[in-house]
Amino acid sequence: MNKSLQMFMGAVGLTIASCASETSQPEKKDDIIGRNEIKIENGIMTAEVLQSFGRVSGGTLSPDGKKVLYGVTYVSVEKNKSNRELFVMNLDGSDNKKITSSAKSENNEVWIEGGKKIAFLSSESGSSQIWAMKADGSERKQISNYEGGLDGFVISPDEKKVLFFAEIKYGQTVKDLYPDLDKATGAIYDDVMYKHWSEWVKTVPHPYVADFSINDITNITDIMPGEPYECPMKPFGGTESFAWSPDSKSLAYVCRKKTGLAYAVSTNSDIYLYNLDNKSTKNLTEGMLGYDTNPVFSPDGNMIGWTSMERDGYESDKNRLFVLDMTSGEKTDLTSDYDNNVEGFVWGKDNSVIYFLSVNQATEQIFSIETATKNVKQITNGDFDYASLILTDGNMIARRHSMSAPDDFYSVSLANGEAKQLTTENNHILDQLHLGKVEKRWITTTSGEQMLTWVVLPADFDAAKKYPALLYCQGGPQSAVSQFWSYRWNIQMMAANGYVVVMPNRHGVPGFGQAWNEQISGDYGGQNMEDYFSAINTVKQEPWVDENRLGAVGASYGGFSVYWLAGHHNNLFKAFIAHAGIFNLEAQYLETEELWFANFDLGGPFWDKNNKTAQKSFENSPHKFVDNWNTPILITHGELDYRILASQGMQAFNAAVIKGIPAEMLVFPDENHWILQPQNGVLWQRVFFRWLDKWLKDQPETTSGTSIAQ
Repeated sequence: MNKSLQMFMGAVGLTIASCASETSQPEKKDDIIGRNEIKIENGIMTAEVLQSFGRVSGGTLSPDGKKVLYGVTYVSVEKNKSNRELFVMNLDGSDNKKITSSAKSENNEVWIEGGKKIAFLSSESGSSQIWAMKADGSERKQISNYEGGLDGFVISPDEKKVLFFAEIKYGQTVKDLYPDLDKATGAIYDDVMYKHWSEWVKTVPHPYVADFSINDITNITDIMPGEPYECPMKPFGGTESFAWSPDSKSLAYVCRKKTGLAYAVSTNSDIYLYNLDNKSTKNLTEGMLGYDTNPVFSPDGNMIGWTSMERDGYESDKNRLFVLDMTSGEKTDLTSDYDNNVEGFVWGKDNSVIYFLSVNQATEQIFSIETATKNVKQITNGDFDYASLILTDGNMIARRHSMSAPDDFYSVSLANGEAKQLTTENNHILDQLHLGKVEKRWITTTSGEQMLTWVVLPADFDAAKKYPALLYCQGGPQSAVSQFWSYRWNIQMMAANGYVVVMPNRHGVPGFGQAWNEQISGDYGGQNMEDYFSAINTVKQEPWVDENRLGAVGASYGGFSVYWLAGHHNNLFKAFIAHAGIFNLEAQYLETEELWFANFDLGGPFWDKNNKTAQKSFENSPHKFVDNWNTPILITHGELDYRILASQGMQAFNAAVIKGIPAEMLVFPDENHWILQPQNGVLWQRVFFRWLDKWLKDQPETTSGTSIAQ
């Protein structure tokens, strides 16, 4: 699903079964996971190499504006777990120091006491609580002791208050209804949204305000008393859903105040303002019907900005940048004349300018917009994506990645966009690898438009050779095919295994205007599939592509695409791989939990015979073209995936086997829409390339020679 969808989810049915809560236990020091020192033979990217990268995240500026605090997550395949540690560096990248070394991850890190100390979340004591330490990492001290633990927190500017959120019970359990049946395992539901993404929902996150000190949090107040709504919104909402006013007297929060079916068909979240003095709440975006998210006050508190979608039920609507004058109440769409999405933003030093991220022409860049004139300026440009923004004097500290390198921090000049790399977390790995060249091409579609397509060449490419090629089918469906770095769909790993990778920005992805992005809705199996054929048929004409060894791979909507191509490709492809894909659209409509997606993108329910859009959508369901299947297919799925149920993959696998088509299925009982556990990730990669090598290479190739030391 697309990026905007992945930010805002949630809600459940009304009556649900109980389950015992578990808290993690303190770990020993020898359980600490640190940087992987790795020796790579032959420069080959393997699954083990991919898991060895340190994953840079976060980033917050010290109060004096001189240092940046951030985190790096390290993975151990052997221990099948990960751990996040904290680092501090100067603005120019110098004096970079690792300040924690613990068996439990430090998260949600913020500066306090003028930069003398750092507050953070840790489960070191057995549950997730607020801790504090000196800025050098010494003298760790637990602050909170909230029963059940905290999921996140935001400290007020004056540091006298803290907003935190924690899980609360939702609905009645069977034990509530029938106390004598304390060993019963059944669950009773009377509305939809009883499951969501990867959980049978028994709790929802709820926000509280408390007095904050270095010793404790006290006088806890529920800011949504008696309201059965999740805040922040599951499964991805976090601290970005809250914003303190600069004077610490009020705070803004995001909530979609709906449950059950009403929640399942709506994306109408709002920005609410809570007054700490009188405990009153005001809806700042009442009457705005789509997603309203990510509130941020201007430095002087006179304005508040947020990202907003216009239409209810459309999760991939244009993500606009709105501002509200707190005195007059006037709302302004600053991006009314800008035709792409705003993904994240920060205010300038005053109210005159806002800096934001946006995907434009298949890369995510830094932009500025003048609040008075709405004039938009692109600051950066290049074949890479920026992923976060930290404003300093005249510069922006931002994380940056590409298909050839994971995140590192860069200092970007706001005057000319020039960037200087500040961190080199993974250079000891990247310097050993042979990476494939990434090329940008424009290909004419059957609609007569130009489509940007990334073509990634195999590592150690030799133009005199012929290589098998993979068509990469994007998920979402409305997710950008940008310069992303993935720890599963890693394009350089495909190149390392000797494949040309073709990555079209087909109709239905952002970054090329809203009309291009929205075209796919109601047209599954339509123009975007023609775009796939245009891309692969163009690139296969290259003398170094073996047109007899083509494959197609993809996940989610990309998995749907693979299933659809399997019934329409006329022997173009010799192998398919689909992960977490939609196979049967009629079943998907009734199985998925967020009905707004199916209603908008498919046009409505399949039983509405008078709805031409819906009928066209369901007529294009891949399961209706299985009679044309004749090509080997690998199917992978997680059984905790409640977005696209594992039964979708099982149906496709069974159909292939019944038809006598070579097929294989990899099922993970403990994974959801993604494959997150380290050893499962390695297994997935090994099976992925074993399958492709079997059907697309004359002699299966293996990649080895990796050793990892902790």
